[in-house]
Amino acid sequence: MGAAKHDVFQAIADPTRREVLRLLANKELAISEITSHFPISRTAIAKHLQILSEANLVTGKKVGREKIYHLQPEPLTEVKQWLSYYEQFWNNKLSILKHVVESPDENGLN
Repeated sequence: MGAAKHDVFQAIADPTRREVLRLLANKELAISEITSHFPISRTAIAKHLQILSEANLVTGKKVGREKIYHLQPEPLTEVKQWLSYYEQFWNNKLSILKHVVESPDENGLN
């Protein structure tokens, strides 16, 4: 398998591509089925699928006259690892918020 031509982060930056991935998470779909979910042309969807393919997030196989696509979630691990580093900041902020919300107010309002 060659190196990805598109960065996973670039591939998922587009809301249409994120929605395509969400659709493919449920089941394999033909390009015509994917296109039916969007107000854009089949050609535009084909371009999005090409970018997702180049990022190794989807693969397509010819079945008769259609091309059937399925999700390859493995490259998303890179995104998960990147985000997990930042969870420490969210968790810290959430624990501070919990402390503030649950502590008696100095003004005696609680």
